Formats: sequence, C-alpha cells, structure tokens
Amino acid sequence: MNIDILSPAELEQLRTLIDTSSKIVLCCHRSPDGDAVGAVLGLAEYLRSCGKVPVMVIPDAYPDFLQWLPGTERMVRYDKHKGFADEILSDAELLFCLDFNTASRTDDMAPRITESPAKKVMIDHHLNPDMDTVLCVSHPEACSTCELVFRIIWQLGGFDLMTRKCAVPLYCGMMTDTGGFSYNSSRPEIFFIISQLLTKQINKDKIYRNVYNNYSESRMRLTGYVLYKKMVVIPECRAAYFVLTRDDLKNFRYIKGDAEGLVNMPLQIKGTKLSISLRQDTEKDNLVWVSLRSVDDFPCNRMAELYFNGGGHLNASGGRLECPIDEAETIVRKAITEFCAVK
Repeated sequence: MNIDILSPAELEQLRTLIDTSSKIVLCCHRSPDGDAVGAVLGLAEYLRSCGKVPVMVIPDAYPDFLQWLPGTERMVRYDKHKGFADEILSDAELLFCLDFNTASRTDDMAPRITESPAKKVMIDHHLNPDMDTVLCVSHPEACSTCELVFRIIWQLGGFDLMTRKCAVPLYCGMMTDTGGFSYNSSRPEIFFIISQLLTKQINKDKIYRNVYNNYSESRMRLTGYVLYKKMVVIPECRAAYFVLTRDDLKNFRYIKGDAEGLVNMPLQIKGTKLSISLRQDTEKDNLVWVSLRSVDDFPCNRMAELYFNGGGHLNASGGRLECPIDEAETIVRKAITEFCAVK
C-alpha cells in the first residue's frame, strides 16, 4: 500500500533539513495529549537513530497516564525550566512543530517559537495552519499527527531503523486520538500502519491497558460522580453536558489527566450525538476548559469555533472560556439550544 504523504520535492527538502541540522528541537501544544506526546517521542527516537541529538520542549505537564511512555524523562517542560527552554529555542537550527496549527496553541512558548531563527517544519492534522514554516505537512483527514509522523519516517526510508521505542509512542498517539480506533479511523491506511508497527514487537494490548486501565481510585469515583450527579441530558437536542468545578476536582484529588475521556461517556446514551464537558482551571480564576465530542455529522468543531474560542475536528474539538463557571454553563446551554434549532 502506498502511504507516501510528501511530494518528491518535499521529501528531498526534509531530508536535507535533517541532514544539515545539528540543533534540532521538537515541540507540541499546551496540555499535550497522547498524540502530541507520541509524535514528539516517536520522531525524536527516529532522529536519534539517524545520529541526531534532538531536544524535546513541551509547554506544560502531560497526563499522568502517559508517564510510562519511553523517553518522557527527556522532555523539557517550558513552565518548569523557562530560561533553559528559551535558550534551546533561540539556538535551534531546525524546529519541528508537532500537533498544532498555530503558535498560540503553545501558550507562553508562542513568542519564543515565533522569534526562533530555526527553520520550522509543521506536522499537523488540524484545520487552517497558520505559521511561517519552510515546510508544512498539514493533513486534516489524518487520524492523528502520529499517523503523519509514521508516514514521513516510512517515506524517508526509516522503517527498518525504527525501534520499539519509536513504534510504541506512535501507536499510542494513533490509539488515543481515535478513542481506541472508535472514531476518525475508517481509512485502510491506518490499519496498514498498525500492522507494520506490530512487527516492531509492540504490545498493543498492554499499551491500551497502560492508558485506559491505569487510573487512580479517585478518578474512578470521579467518573461515578460525573455520571450520577453532574451529567445533564437534553434529550430533545440529543445532547448532554457536565460541569466540573474547582471544588469538585479538589474533592476527588484531581491530577492532570483524570478528566480525560469523561466527555465521551454521555455518547453511550442511545440517540445522543453531542457531549460537552466544562472543567474549571485549578489555578487560574475565570478560566474554563471545554471539550466537545460528537458522532456522525454533528460539527462540534464548528460549535467550538463559534462559542468556545476553539476548534478541532468534526467529532472531537476543544476550547476555552474566560468567565465564571456558571456563566460558562449558560453559554453551553445557549450553544446546544441554538445548534439544536439549526440541526
């Protein structure tokens, strides 16, 4: 199966950029998820197999359930080591921007990325890329950025060099960005890639358990609380939402990643097409994180753009609101009602 993603000119350009650069940096978006972390780790491992010494800089903490991934201990967190990270970005010759379409998605890192003299390569699957790059590999139809990274490594002739340490995070990123291959994962290329990753002795069942069966008791009790006490169902609009306040998170000893996947659960209700979660930031006042999931043709990315200062994919999107949590809930109800009238 042909899974080439780059034109011949782009392939040669990327090969030259890698070969001629000694200071290579990889970065991703804020609140990195499995796809962002997997893409950074996977590409970094490939570059090491090519004799390079890449540096990984991420904006802030990644979820606790991803700490087992090989290589996470090498990642430099911008929010913890700002001075060191600034120096790395200012000295970079080649900067890979992975799983984000605009510098603002890196929050406080954005000015340093924009100002960096490095040649920038974007590899991403979100709509409307908006960065000054020498090479932009943007394919919104891809299931994940990890899919694109694999296809690039494959096209560079690097598959034989691919180690298990490279294959594991790439598979993990593809798995998490498709909800365990339950959405945005119907193209045959995806399963061809999986078949090839399996030849690298990855244990896909263990990867699944490490991500989805690796929560704390507090997270399990938080799940029950959300479903029993917090979930609001609006059957006439085939929608549901829930709100997690700072007090809720404190009561269940919230750690980064504990709310991951909860937004998918209301979609298990028969006939429901949209689910929204609101989570109050644990540190910043009047900051609410919004996650949206949908099924079929419901455009939660359009809703995220119109109401939540965000965007994303047709069935998986996110955003943020800078307002009190009760006002955020009012906005959610307004969005659901207005989209219900249109749909």
